[in-house]
Amino acid sequence: MAPRTDFPPVRACLFDMDGLLLDTEDLYTLCVNLILEKYQRPLLPWSIKAKLQGRPGPAANKLFHDWAQLPITRDEYIEQIYALQAQHFPTTQPLPGIPELLSSLGRTRYWDLPTASTPESSTTRPHRVHIALATSSHEANFRLKTAHLTELFSVFSHPRRVLGDDARIPAGRGKPLPDIYHLALQTINDSLPAGERPITPEECLVFEDSVPGVEAGRRAGMRVVWCPHPMLKKEYAGREDEVLAGRTGEAGDVDLHQLGEVGDGWAEYLPTLVDFPYERYGIVVPPAEVEKEEGMAEGGVVGEGEVMQVVGDA
Repeated sequence: MAPRTDFPPVRACLFDMDGLLLDTEDLYTLCVNLILEKYQRPLLPWSIKAKLQGRPGPAANKLFHDWAQLPITRDEYIEQIYALQAQHFPTTQPLPGIPELLSSLGRTRYWDLPTASTPESSTTRPHRVHIALATSSHEANFRLKTAHLTELFSVFSHPRRVLGDDARIPAGRGKPLPDIYHLALQTINDSLPAGERPITPEECLVFEDSVPGVEAGRRAGMRVVWCPHPMLKKEYAGREDEVLAGRTGEAGDVDLHQLGEVGDGWAEYLPTLVDFPYERYGIVVPPAEVEKEEGMAEGGVVGEGEVMQVVGDA
């Protein structure tokens, strides 16, 4: 089919965390392999890891234990894996391009100011781009991974952080179901400035690394950027178009009307988020000097939000 080209400009960007914002995927693998080695089991292959990524903890853990066949109880495994994660997760770092991407999107808030002006070269009316976090990581793991990265995550205001154990997400409704992205959009719309029109799903851009996460975004009726780990990309070599359409079958039986069509233009693959193509999505980023000048005028830069405080998370 011919790809759609008449999309409205993106007004909201919704971010996965593990493997997308932060370099956690290899840390997850390290922790799991330390336990597998301890009990003389095979190391975790990407064919299995790919199925774990992006899923809520209970679903991912069942898939893992059915494969691993460890000679310990699940409770014993959880105790050991949490101890290893507590040791390694505080070393997480942002992936390439992420600090610049979040900073640039955060800077679009200056289009709301009366002094903000339209760049002469712009063909798109500048507008603020709102952002929210949508991660399968539960609160405890989220804190482990981000407590040392408060500045990076300060762009996500607390109301716009949706975690895997958010009580507003019904049990069993994690990725690849679309609930977490619907909720993330709701948190934005519930906190829009007075007079700003609510944002629609097709005005949202989801950033994902996992295949179930891409499907969740597509089923939410949103555009998607897929930026996977190189080994995950290799695992799906030749099936990239299916991934982008949300049609890999990883979620089991679903209503086909919720999925995309191959080549429909709603999703694209990017090997990295360095030098993100804002203009492709109708996003205009003010120059960095605007933030510096405004910060000096106000006695400090005001951010989008406040400074913030298991296998297969996303």
